[in-house]
Amino acid sequence: MPGHECYHCKQWVEEGEAHDCWTTTERALTQDLSEDLHDAWLRVREAASELGEQRIYASHNSIMFARKACYAFVRPKRSFLELCIFLGRTVRSPRVRRAVASSKTKVAHIIQVKHRDEVEAPLTEWLDEAYHLQDTPAAKPAPAAKTARKPAAKPVTKRAAKPAAKRARKAIAKSARKHR
Repeated sequence: MPGHECYHCKQWVEEGEAHDCWTTTERALTQDLSEDLHDAWLRVREAASELGEQRIYASHNSIMFARKACYAFVRPKRSFLELCIFLGRTVRSPRVRRAVASSKTKVAHIIQVKHRDEVEAPLTEWLDEAYHLQDTPAAKPAPAAKTARKPAAKPVTKRAAKPAAKRARKAIAKSARKHR
């Protein structure tokens, strides 16, 4: 019989059959969580909901919190919730596992949440800051310093480009810390 296997979910889809594996729900993403993680998820959702009017929706494997744009999202994992909060600055804290520049003005902070009691200050304060970040005018990135013209570089292979991109991200993060 004619049909195809979905690239994303590996489900067999008959010809002419409607298929949308990208559509998901909060319930579908959180149904397999342990009791502690489910309580933590409910506390994160409650804390974000208290901030004001917004859209909370599931998208692929994340639950997004957005006003005009997404300010935070949660990825439910087997043993923790991966919470990502977009702030206009880099936060140094033992709670933050990783901070990555996500745009010229925002930094994504990755935080692991394993229990409901972890969803308290400063985490709730960061959510509030991210929620209200859209109310402030966008900070302009620092102008790039002018440098002397360098001779043309050799072509870069894909393998060599990855470490260079990583160094560039680190330099941007370091520069952002200096200009705070």
